[in-house]
Amino acid sequence: MRVCVFKQFFFALIRGETNTFQGTWREMIQSHRNSCIDLSPAAAQPMSNEDGSLQVVFNGEIYNHAEIREELVKLGGHRWKTDHSDTEVILHAFEQWGIDCLQRFRGMFAIALWDARNRELLLVRDRIGIKPLYYSIHHGRLTFASEIKALLEDPEQEREVDEPALYHYLSFFATPAPQTLLKGVQKLAGGTWLRARLDGSVEVRRYWDALDNVTSLQKAAEGEIAERILGELRTAVQLRKVSDVPVGVFLSGGIDSSVNAALFSEGSGQPIQTFSIGYGGNYKSYPDELPYARRMAVHVGADHHERVLKQQDLIDFLPEMIRLQDEPIADPVCVPVYYLSRLARDNGVIVCQVGEGSDELFWGYRYWRISLGLQKLARLPVPNFFRTAGLKALAAAGQHEAMPYEWLRRDIAGQPIFWGGAEAFSETHKQRLLSHDLRRRLSGISSWEALQPIRARFEQKAWERSDLAWMTYLDLNLRLP
Repeated sequence: MRVCVFKQFFFALIRGETNTFQGTWREMIQSHRNSCIDLSPAAAQPMSNEDGSLQVVFNGEIYNHAEIREELVKLGGHRWKTDHSDTEVILHAFEQWGIDCLQRFRGMFAIALWDARNRELLLVRDRIGIKPLYYSIHHGRLTFASEIKALLEDPEQEREVDEPALYHYLSFFATPAPQTLLKGVQKLAGGTWLRARLDGSVEVRRYWDALDNVTSLQKAAEGEIAERILGELRTAVQLRKVSDVPVGVFLSGGIDSSVNAALFSEGSGQPIQTFSIGYGGNYKSYPDELPYARRMAVHVGADHHERVLKQQDLIDFLPEMIRLQDEPIADPVCVPVYYLSRLARDNGVIVCQVGEGSDELFWGYRYWRISLGLQKLARLPVPNFFRTAGLKALAAAGQHEAMPYEWLRRDIAGQPIFWGGAEAFSETHKQRLLSHDLRRRLSGISSWEALQPIRARFEQKAWERSDLAWMTYLDLNLRLP
């Protein structure tokens, strides 16, 4: 197998609007990265170790790079050419501990590391999957990038829709890893690595799982739990404040971003920069929270920036949104996030903190509460005869495409009722939505198949197999990345 990443692939992969980096790796890779740690030329990518046996490019940040570097310096045997580059820490950490070094990394990253001695390529995605990493294996070669549009620069890359992935997308409004909507293009799941050797062998393994890092607080008092959570949040925020460029905070005015802003402002010698979006009115799905954001910005003494969006802003953004998204994202939040990002960049800030993930950890979604109630009802000792009768009654009433029918069908089949926080079309509804030819080609398929690997890990590792634990674990693996 040839490991080929053409120049334009990595050029499109991590290209920043103002980044000046441009390098080649064995005349195969070109990389653009928005540098946040160590802006010196010595920290440029691709970067190699002392003897050139290891070469790396990566997108993202290793938040605890200083701590790892200190440990490596104490161990000795490494020659450093940069002052504090997290890229160089990756190289020397791999020299020291091999692939086990991944257990030490805290950050957001997509890493590509070439090991010349063993003639193998290692691709790594961060624990949760914050940074994307796509790859394709075709015609005896492997190509990879952080954006699908980069892979499509290859004239030999297939451009056909992956029909099973489309079927699953209609269920979850997301394509479960490793699938994408393009046949032949796969995405590396969060917390996994891929190793490709020149003999053609490819190996994918999981190096991190949320269920391997759970601490039980069942017997702890409420105050102790609150202190533990606050301590973890404070540590996480402090790690992310380390940067050689300005860092801001997206502030909606809700609990998540407000806590983020408050913790981010702790110990800051100057006002933090906050960015907010309003809508000029309250809408059902998106109430205008600008008044709350302003109050929080004043409370933490922030240098606050805001913009009010109009309907025309959405219309104007649609063509660009389609271009930017490698896969459809069925969440209108991408619109305000885009304008927030533009607002931040216009004010000289290229790195911003967000409060993503808190709803999944603390069950903040209304849909989750509805699903939890249904799952409690499903636990009632009702004979299957009555459940089946209820299913038939719903069908007779013309409700066979509605979600209540789908939930009851799953319960009878022994499947979890909850299939994700953004469910769209039921299995029955999809049969009417899709063309006859496509239904024939997908005969017998069920989106439950796409969730079974996640469910298997959950049943194997979960210390508490509760409905709430399943809901959190599923969306951390399915929807959030």
